[in-house]
Amino acid sequence: MKILAVTACPTGIAHTYMAAEAIADAAKKKGYDVKVETRGSVGVENELTAEEIKSADAIILACDTTVPMERFGGKKVLMVGVSDALKNASGLIEKALNAPVYGSANLADQVSAIKEQRAANRTGVYKHLMNGVSFMIPFVVAGGISIALSFLIGGYNGFQEPGTLAAYLMSIGSGGGFALMVPILAGYIAYSIADRPGLAVGMIGGSVAIQLNAGFLGGLVAGFLAGYVVLLIKKYIKMPKSLQGIMPVLVIPVLGALIVGLLMFYVLGTPVAAINTGMANFLNGLTGTNAILLGLIIGLMMAFDMGGPVNKAAYAFGTATLAQLSAGQGSAVMAAVMAAGMTPPLGLALATVLFKKKFTDFELESGKAAWVLGASFITEGAIPFAAADPLRVIPSIMAGSAVTGALSMLFNATLTVPHGGIFVLFAVGNIPMYLISILVGTVVTALLVGTLKKNVA
Repeated sequence: MKILAVTACPTGIAHTYMAAEAIADAAKKKGYDVKVETRGSVGVENELTAEEIKSADAIILACDTTVPMERFGGKKVLMVGVSDALKNASGLIEKALNAPVYGSANLADQVSAIKEQRAANRTGVYKHLMNGVSFMIPFVVAGGISIALSFLIGGYNGFQEPGTLAAYLMSIGSGGGFALMVPILAGYIAYSIADRPGLAVGMIGGSVAIQLNAGFLGGLVAGFLAGYVVLLIKKYIKMPKSLQGIMPVLVIPVLGALIVGLLMFYVLGTPVAAINTGMANFLNGLTGTNAILLGLIIGLMMAFDMGGPVNKAAYAFGTATLAQLSAGQGSAVMAAVMAAGMTPPLGLALATVLFKKKFTDFELESGKAAWVLGASFITEGAIPFAAADPLRVIPSIMAGSAVTGALSMLFNATLTVPHGGIFVLFAVGNIPMYLISILVGTVVTALLVGTLKKNVA
């Protein structure tokens, strides 16, 4: 077996070379041929040749910075952080041998692998927050679509007539999905921190946040508070072996719920609710230049790392504004978030049609899948293009998304669900101008990419 690798850390000093050594040693112990390219502060050393890449069985990219990707098309490529190589280089080699082929025609599989890798690499507060948000999203989607269908069938007052389909749909959406989303958010943040014992305490804390009108922010506070309270209980309250079985079913949930609930009622709930209300009033009062500026910033964030921490921060902000609204109300911020997130793959797909000479055969084929990914609001569909040519692609998609986000806010387009792309257009307010916002940003992205990229040799 022949294993190749590339290592690169942000500073290009110690970890770049430590990771290279770890991979080389692990491969040699397995009896594999190995070569590692380092991209450190002194430049590229031990560079991989085209022939070596062609004959490799797998390639490991242990990099925290961008590296040229086009040369790896058609090979099994595993993309991880430098720290992963230092922790378990041997395990990475085995994963690499089963990794998806980079540059295969199936862009969707490649994007899925990238998303899974990103999820695995999350740590700390960001990991806990994203765990809660990811579990909350299906409840918001189901609730939002049910509410939108209620309005679609019965009009804006049809749900008030008992026993009608519109009324039942509203109950499913408002009393079901939307009523559960904050407790689910809090519960699974706590679950991420403290494992199963934190789930019940977090969900109870989230329910208290709803009672206090603290909304999404209250759910965040309750979730993190619950998680760390449960950790402290597990650490400092010790039971005899004969009574250890009651810890997860009696001591932790009861004591944890009392601590978190009373802290929310007496200490944290009122100020968080005030902040929540102030944020809602600020967003509702956004007009003109302020709205455009917010949309522009949202667009830049959505395209900057295409599903990474910055993108997810903008997305979480959008869902927070949606969670603060009454049932059936649409969020202009959420609409801008989704539109700006759809634009990068759509713009690159259009660029592959307009500027064929600028792209490899694989990228031209991937452009077809990028249409579907973009239309489905999967921003990660732009990652393979950006990884191959980051200096030209990333500024282009950021500009296009900024235009889309600004226009969406300017036109006051709204959205009652947090995901779905074109499949939830019935949940969009001001559909014609919303589609124009996406179209303009898509064209801007495509033209910039076509202008900046060089022809493929």
